[in-house]
Amino acid sequence: MYDNIQNELQMTNTTLVAVSKTKPNEAIMNLYAQGQRIFGENRVQELVEKYEALPKDIDWHLIGHLQRNKVKYIAPFVQMIHSVDSLKLLKEINKQAAKCERTIDCLLQMHIADEMTKFGMSESEVIDLLNSTEFKNMQNIRITGVMGMATFTDDTSQVRNEFRQLKYIFNQLKRDFFADNEAFKEISMGMSGDYQIAAEEGSTMVRIGSLLFGKRT
Repeated sequence: MYDNIQNELQMTNTTLVAVSKTKPNEAIMNLYAQGQRIFGENRVQELVEKYEALPKDIDWHLIGHLQRNKVKYIAPFVQMIHSVDSLKLLKEINKQAAKCERTIDCLLQMHIADEMTKFGMSESEVIDLLNSTEFKNMQNIRITGVMGMATFTDDTSQVRNEFRQLKYIFNQLKRDFFADNEAFKEISMGMSGDYQIAAEEGSTMVRIGSLLFGKRT
């Protein structure tokens, strides 16, 4: 399955984030042995434990909702944070990255789904963030793109439209704020159930767990 997914994604130049949450280190090492180096976790404690136990050339991505008081635990090593959903969180990431003398790549999480239970900012909230003096003074974060989760539904046309909406927002932000910034290039959208639609709609990064590791108990 891993090879099939990788072959599919290579055709659209899409990066695979293997979502290893709740999965044992042995399962991660099985994919590692096949060449996978980017893994995503959604809980800070689990991410820290796996970072300490597993090879240091793994790029760890934090993909779940992140509380500000937990940032300090992952700031020394996390490669990318997908789930920046407020200016307050971004300020804390910048603060902790500075303490570690690092720059941390971040994605702005957009709310594109019908479900209110999902986190994320509106387009206007993102624009306010990017226009703020506080953001402009941050030296230890790098905004590399956007992230979003589609509605959990069997209606593929709705999912496709939500992904198109995120691609549209990305293009607007690129034009208005990041036109000269080559690092702003990532659209993290698509999971096990909808990654093919996401790739067709311009995703550069998909987060796949159950297709690679099996369903979670």
